[in-house]
Amino acid sequence: MRNKKLFLLDAYALIYRAHFAFAKNPRITSKGLNTGPIFGFTNTLLEVIKKEKPTHLVVCFDTKTPTFRHTEFVDYKANREEQPEDITLAVPYIKRLIQAMNIPCLEKDGYEADDVIGTLAKKASKDEFEVFMYTPDKDYGQLVDEHIFLYKPAFLGNGVEVMGVPEVLDRWGIKRIDQVVDVLGLMGDKVDNIPGIPGVGEKTAVKLLEQYDTLEGILENADKISGKLGEKVRAGKESALMSKWLAKIDTEVPIEFEEERFLLNEEYGPELAELFDELEFRTLKSRIFKPTTETGTPNETEKPKPKAPESNQMNLFGDLEEVSEPQDTTLHTAKDVLHDYYLISTPEERAELLEYLLAQEEICFDTETTDIDALDAQIVGLSFAYRPREAFYIPFSPKFEEAKAVLIEFKPLFENENIRKVAQNIKYDLTILATYGVEVKGEIYDTMLAHYILEPDQRHGMDYLAETYLSYKPIPISDLIGKGKKQLNMRDVPLEQIKEYAAEDADITLQLKHVLDAQIKKTDQGRLLQEVELPLVHVLSDMERTGVKIDVEALHDLSNTLQKDLAKTQEDIFQLAGMEFNVGSPKQLGEILFEHMKIDEKPKKTPTGQYATGEDILVNYEADHEIVRKILDFRELSKLKSTYVDALPTLISKRTGRIHTTYNQAVAATGRLSSTNPNLQNIPIRTERGREIRKAFIPGGEEFTILSADYSQIELRIMADFSGDESMLEAFDNGMDIHAATASKVFGVSLEEVNSDMRRKAKMVNFGIIYGISAFGLAQRLGIPRGEAKNIIDAYFTQFPKVKSYMDQTIEKARELEYVETILGRRRYLRDINSRNQTNRGFAERNAINAPIQGSAADMIKVAMIQIHDFMKKENLKSKMILQVHDELVFDAHHSEVEFLKEKIDYYMVNALPLKVKIETGIGIGKNWLEAH
Repeated sequence: MRNKKLFLLDAYALIYRAHFAFAKNPRITSKGLNTGPIFGFTNTLLEVIKKEKPTHLVVCFDTKTPTFRHTEFVDYKANREEQPEDITLAVPYIKRLIQAMNIPCLEKDGYEADDVIGTLAKKASKDEFEVFMYTPDKDYGQLVDEHIFLYKPAFLGNGVEVMGVPEVLDRWGIKRIDQVVDVLGLMGDKVDNIPGIPGVGEKTAVKLLEQYDTLEGILENADKISGKLGEKVRAGKESALMSKWLAKIDTEVPIEFEEERFLLNEEYGPELAELFDELEFRTLKSRIFKPTTETGTPNETEKPKPKAPESNQMNLFGDLEEVSEPQDTTLHTAKDVLHDYYLISTPEERAELLEYLLAQEEICFDTETTDIDALDAQIVGLSFAYRPREAFYIPFSPKFEEAKAVLIEFKPLFENENIRKVAQNIKYDLTILATYGVEVKGEIYDTMLAHYILEPDQRHGMDYLAETYLSYKPIPISDLIGKGKKQLNMRDVPLEQIKEYAAEDADITLQLKHVLDAQIKKTDQGRLLQEVELPLVHVLSDMERTGVKIDVEALHDLSNTLQKDLAKTQEDIFQLAGMEFNVGSPKQLGEILFEHMKIDEKPKKTPTGQYATGEDILVNYEADHEIVRKILDFRELSKLKSTYVDALPTLISKRTGRIHTTYNQAVAATGRLSSTNPNLQNIPIRTERGREIRKAFIPGGEEFTILSADYSQIELRIMADFSGDESMLEAFDNGMDIHAATASKVFGVSLEEVNSDMRRKAKMVNFGIIYGISAFGLAQRLGIPRGEAKNIIDAYFTQFPKVKSYMDQTIEKARELEYVETILGRRRYLRDINSRNQTNRGFAERNAINAPIQGSAADMIKVAMIQIHDFMKKENLKSKMILQVHDELVFDAHHSEVEFLKEKIDYYMVNALPLKVKIETGIGIGKNWLEAH
């Protein structure tokens, strides 16, 4: 072991960890400052210095400057939420703390802390250091070598984890450390918005690497990979290479390794004590700076300590165990909580249990299965609970008919309409039971949806809820089936272990229901849960199981067309450039544009010295340079082909021959539904080629046709209703073109005099107002001077004064309540609405305007879906509702029912919510989705 020991701390990762650790019980000073993130980070420093005794220590930060990754891939980390204001306010104090403790604080514009740490780690390991990268981020595993270790902080009762080469290889199930980046390139990273190859997860990535060694090796042999996987790999080649590049930590950052500067110095002056006074860390200060009498002897109430090196300085550590302020952060587990979990394995025991369950008003249940995809999963077991800390687990045979026979025994329970059924993510369980011929009737309750309504911006998983509301840590699934390469199937787990795990799930979910329901009632959101979200579960489950038929041949033809378009566009680019090059290479592209063609004398460069060619850069040249327009066209066509046209056929179920998207009810904070595998909400419709994708969505048979029903300008109509503006209401009620009517008023001309340019500008303002558009934003979107954009917005508010009044009143009310509501009481919390940070406050104000409108539109189509679904079931129609995308519903309509459906669908959509404004729908039919839309 080397004598020199360097710790490199990933500052923001540890600050965020500290922030969430104190989120439930924040530490607020007398001046109103939340010091939780600062206090937690301070304890992190104290702990690592005392326990690990590093000789050298550095703290590394990210900067606000975009990195080279953002420059080349504009969507990098694009789905990251805004930084919490508590962290924004805490960072300057944390940097003062680090300075007061004589610890170097490093950051480098254009790079992430990962890159700075990676560079320092590699340099130090060559200079006789043992290096420890202190971070919870698994991606740092790519840097580990003989003398570089990943030091993962303790979490939820688990101790610190130090990972060297063997541990990293075992964690990922790979042969070499360099394969970590290959795995990341294949599977992507949702947190950082790195796409990877759609449909390829960690297990698949590892299997491919076992066979082909590297990502490049996999891509070179893509033609040898059979089936859907091969299609995914071939379609995702460019995405994988870009993802690997994004995930790879740069170890060549231009930053010096200063050994003497990094040396840990544990002697501290009064600056640290003064900072602790300001932060009101009294207990912490008393442990580090012992109070003394005027003669310099220890206070009588304190135990004698060694004298500090100087009169007002001392070694930082006494007893670290006493550093933390007293607080109860204990998480209980099954090992320390009394409980009774029973295994029910005989027909007699099942019959007795059923008798007890049928006597209850409410039961909680949970299914254990073989797959997270409900349509492909087989049931392994079923657990029940009807009172806290008691639960029952029933194992099932792997043979379908035998499992079905046992499940049918409980059909009287699930179909009893007088017994409420509680579960976490109950839609999944409904789909599993339906596969075995069991329908759940009567009232249901979903703890995931209850929490989604209460805290739409937070996570809603059972483990998180248990830790937050019950101070309880459930048994991790990894304890049963392991991780990575050695992961087991649930059927391979010993029965006693499954019993404890599964019974606990039902027990904890039941306990959560009682806690969450009390809060639902307290916030008066019971109607939203009981009349909208819970009934919608049945609708979405049926839609998912029905699926939609895809014309694979149409997609194949479109893929060939796109390939020809790409080839033609590439040839045009070559002609304009005067030479051939790799259009997909940012390096070569930059050299062509800025060295060969010289389209800009002073082009922007990335921190690595390469020309910046991201879309945000190229759009600035689009109007003046045809080659740039062609390059952007090439990129759009390439994405269309790989992300949608070539990917959709790989998602068709072998069992049903259809695509079965999964609708996510508890993701979008606005109340909107989202969908995955595939993400139907993002199917492009603005370009001709993008719209053609809808041609591939076809009826289920010759007796059916596609019927599409779409709300007309629903968000603008809701704005008219909320504001009560007479001009807007009149335009909608009289069936006028709202954008032309707006243009007429804003530009002071008659309707007949409104031209296409005026209408275009008015349309942008109409929709922009809902999203709080600024003069700068409008100017950018319309390509007009900022002054002209400001005049248009001012004219809009002059002509529509009640809209401006509504917006001002909404923001004022939001400042008072710190939340806004939809018509049905769906809340969007705006904790930054009174922020001193102008950027955070502005974002919250825009949400204050938009959330009630967008949320009410979301509630409206959900209510319509429930009513239409109920009507179709009562009438026993052959037609099925198969898709929901934004404000549109799509049906597989039987020819004999089309006219009846059109009449009823329009009625239920128009009357879903009571509004003053006239609501209109557009309904069409066709042999495919595009034709119907």
